[in-house]
Amino acid sequence: MADEQANRQSFDIQAAYCTAMHAPITARISSVLGRTMTRYSETGRRVLDWPGEPVADAVVLRLIGGLHALHRRGVGELAPVFTGEATDEQVVAAILGKELVEHDAELLPWLDGPPQTNEAGRSGGLMTGILHLAARYGPRFEVLEIGSSAGLNLLIGRYRFDLGDVHTGPIDSPVEIRPEWRGPPPPDVAVEIVSARGVDIQPLDLSDTRDAERLQAYCWVENVERQARLEKTIAMVRAEGVDLAQGDAADWIEARLAEPQPEGVTRVLMHSVVWQYLPPATQRRIADAMQAAGERATPGRPLGWVMMEPNRDLHRHEVRVRGWPGDTPMQLVALTQAHGAWVEGLEPPYETRPYVMREG
Repeated sequence: MADEQANRQSFDIQAAYCTAMHAPITARISSVLGRTMTRYSETGRRVLDWPGEPVADAVVLRLIGGLHALHRRGVGELAPVFTGEATDEQVVAAILGKELVEHDAELLPWLDGPPQTNEAGRSGGLMTGILHLAARYGPRFEVLEIGSSAGLNLLIGRYRFDLGDVHTGPIDSPVEIRPEWRGPPPPDVAVEIVSARGVDIQPLDLSDTRDAERLQAYCWVENVERQARLEKTIAMVRAEGVDLAQGDAADWIEARLAEPQPEGVTRVLMHSVVWQYLPPATQRRIADAMQAAGERATPGRPLGWVMMEPNRDLHRHEVRVRGWPGDTPMQLVALTQAHGAWVEGLEPPYETRPYVMREG
C-alpha cells in the first residue's frame, strides 16, 4: 500500500517519462504538483492518500487529464500553464493550487478510472506483431482487442502503414501510421484484417462530445501531431463505426474464443498499455483461456497474441508475439515509444519469456 511520500514520488516518475518523450510542459506540471499539492481540496487529499500503486494506476495522468480538459474548455486560469507561458515553478504552483480548489468537483471524477490514452500511433507496434504472425500463418486476421477505450486501434485494418518501408493497409486511408523506424524491418508480407472487435470496461463513445473531449484531454498539450491525428481518427470512427462492447475483458475473451473460427483466418488477441490495469485474477483467466484455445489451434485455424506493454524497469514499451500451433514461447520482436513515435525492430533470436511490467 502506498503512502503520501510514494504518491508524491509518482509525480516525479511521470515527469521523467514526459521529459524523455519531449513533453516539457506536462513534465513541469507533474513535478510541480508532486512537490506542492496540498490537502485543501478533496482531489488533493484523494491523490495524496491514494491506497493503490500510483504508477501502475496512472494517478498522475488521471489528474493532469482533468486539468487539461479544463484548459481545453477555457475554464479557470490554466492557460499560462498549458501554453508554457508560465515557467516559474512558484507561479505554476500558485495557479495549479488555486484551480484544484476552485474546480475540485469537476476534477474529482477524473480520478475514478484509468486514463483513456487511446492512441492510434500504437497501431504501428501492434501491426509489427501481426506481420510476424502473418509470416507464420498467412495474411487473414480476426482481431480481438481488450482495453479498446474508444476503439481507435480497432481501425488497424483501415490505416495505411509504413513500417521500415514495409507497406500495408489501404493506400487511400486518411490516416497514415509512419513511425520513425529503427533496426531491421518487420516481415514484408500481406495482411488482411477480416474483422476487428473490441471490449472495454468503460468504453468511450466518440459520437458523444464529452467522451471525445475526454480522449483529447489525455493527449498531452505538446503533442500537436498526435492531436491532429486524433481529430482524423475520431472522424473515422464517427463516419465508419467500430465494433466495441462494454464488459469485462476476461468474460469477453472467454466468450469470443468459444465462438466458431473461420478456416484460413488467424484469430489474434491484441492489446496496448492495458495489462497493468487488469486485476491479477483477470490476467490469469485471459492467459489460461488463450493457452486452452492455443492447444485447440490448427494450421487452418491459428491463434495469435500480440501485445504492446510497458517495461517500467527498463523504461521502454515492448511488442511481444505468441502464436499457436507451435511451441515457440512469447517472443520480444520490437521496442517502441509509448505513443508509437518510433518502433525498433529486433534481430532474432528473439528474447522469449512471459511479459512482466516490473522485473522480479
